[in-house]
Amino acid sequence: MSNTATRLFDLLDRQLAAFPQEVCIATKEQGVWRNYSTADVVGTAEKLAMGLLELGIKPGDKVAIASGNRSEWCITDQALLRIGAINVPIYPTSSVEDYAYILNHAGVRVFFASNAELHAKAEAAAASVPSLKHIFTFDRLDGLPHWTMLLGAGESQRGKLEACKAQVKGGDMATIIYTSGTTGKPKGVMLSHANILSNVHASEERLPVGVGSRCISFLPLCHIYERMLMYLYQCTGMNIHFQESLEDLGARIKEVRPHVFTAVPRLLEKIYDSILAKGEALTGIKRKLFLLSLHVGENYEVAGKGPWYKLQLALVGKLVFSKWREALGGEVLCVASGSAALQPRLARIFNAAGIPLMEGYGLTETSPVISVNDARNNGLRFGSVGKPIRDEQVRIADDGEILVKGPNVMMGYYKQLEMTAEVMDAEGWFHTGDIGKLDADGFLFITDRKKEMFKTSGGKYVAPQVIENKLRASRFIEQAMVIGENRKFPAALIVPSFAFLKDYCALKGIPYTSNAQAVKEPAVIARIQQEVDTVNQGLGHWEQVKKFELLAADWSIEGGEFTPSLKLRRKPVLAKYANEVAAIYGTT
Repeated sequence: MSNTATRLFDLLDRQLAAFPQEVCIATKEQGVWRNYSTADVVGTAEKLAMGLLELGIKPGDKVAIASGNRSEWCITDQALLRIGAINVPIYPTSSVEDYAYILNHAGVRVFFASNAELHAKAEAAAASVPSLKHIFTFDRLDGLPHWTMLLGAGESQRGKLEACKAQVKGGDMATIIYTSGTTGKPKGVMLSHANILSNVHASEERLPVGVGSRCISFLPLCHIYERMLMYLYQCTGMNIHFQESLEDLGARIKEVRPHVFTAVPRLLEKIYDSILAKGEALTGIKRKLFLLSLHVGENYEVAGKGPWYKLQLALVGKLVFSKWREALGGEVLCVASGSAALQPRLARIFNAAGIPLMEGYGLTETSPVISVNDARNNGLRFGSVGKPIRDEQVRIADDGEILVKGPNVMMGYYKQLEMTAEVMDAEGWFHTGDIGKLDADGFLFITDRKKEMFKTSGGKYVAPQVIENKLRASRFIEQAMVIGENRKFPAALIVPSFAFLKDYCALKGIPYTSNAQAVKEPAVIARIQQEVDTVNQGLGHWEQVKKFELLAADWSIEGGEFTPSLKLRRKPVLAKYANEVAAIYGTT
């Protein structure tokens, strides 16, 4: 398929001309899927674009969207792209303070909010944002301007719209994405049409789908990961089914029967934990088969194994793994995982089950994909994030940092030249802040975040993410943060998996009246210690977790422990749990 698109809106125009789809995009509304054909999407987007032009929006103006994944997000985005306006997506979960900062910093003129809650946030922020003149909603809410009000301009702005479209060039800015960051104010990453399109075309080669394939889109479109994939789906003529929440995701997946979807490791871990819980409840021969399937899955190799293993894999594939595949709709060809480190054990098990789980790596600043695994053509290595995509250079600096150069690298940080200069060197290499290595076959491995590595008081470097990932592999541990900068030894703050812990306590006769009580129980602490000891066995003496504190509450975006893209906010966690840290190091 020729890639003639030079602007992002060309993708749907090309789809309309070459392979129009009856279901270009769809969202479930009041229990029924509402489908938009390619013609519907293009036609509605152009009407909206003309309405925005009549409202006074010009090329280069900033327009914000705060919404879950739904058809209106895609249509609004298409309208802005066609005008040459700049889409400024905002995480729905961000605070009013962050809304106000982003809207002010970008100079946003129009805001689209999906529902009453986000409209209220926008209104609260608008009081301190002089540039913001209009707020529209996607839901129909009494007394509030609905986005369809903008569709009534008719053809009066057609000439102006066509002139705007003709003026948009590939190198023009398409979006500013504010990355929440783990500290400080959000940074506005400027990405051009060409940045994102280069990533679309190079990533397309790694996705085993084509015209008419189905996908479900539920990771936030305000993040470049899912958004780039939305454009990739448009490029390949896939049928996109948007899903706004994770609450009934399982039921939607069964309905859509997707060929592809994207996920983050935390979601995949929860899916796996759910499978484990059901398996543990089995008895007799069914239980034995289930345990065999886990053993077979954990020992899966890309290159295959001997005949006895293949026989076992065929057996559990038919009797156990077939049910896993059915739970995901039965037709999955690829699940792409990104945003955080994936446990290699999970990748092995899902691939053994016939669910091709492909880990990739990237950043907002790289539009985002740098590398991704591909089950075809010997392109998969467990524990790696795959080979770099086409048209992209990756090298490892002397200190181990991953450097990237290519057409996908951002234009810079909006209004922040000094910050841009900190990550872009004179030769055009983007410094990712991640530590990694390239093996002899060209596969990239991420070992840690450069800025998150710390040195103990003994002068030894510790890579916390590696240890945290190992700890989270335990069914007893939901979250963990390894600490110890300038301390005598590493330690950990651990959030147990409370649902699993409650079942374990019931089985062992350990009192469980509340989370706060359970994490103080000597028997619980001793059991978690066993998990920590197991992890420590595979670590160097200097990096072993010597002490830990169990925490009584789950971590969340709202609680301040995670960024909206589910990255750990280490400094805020240290501050929030200062008493627990003091207890570990005896500094109370």
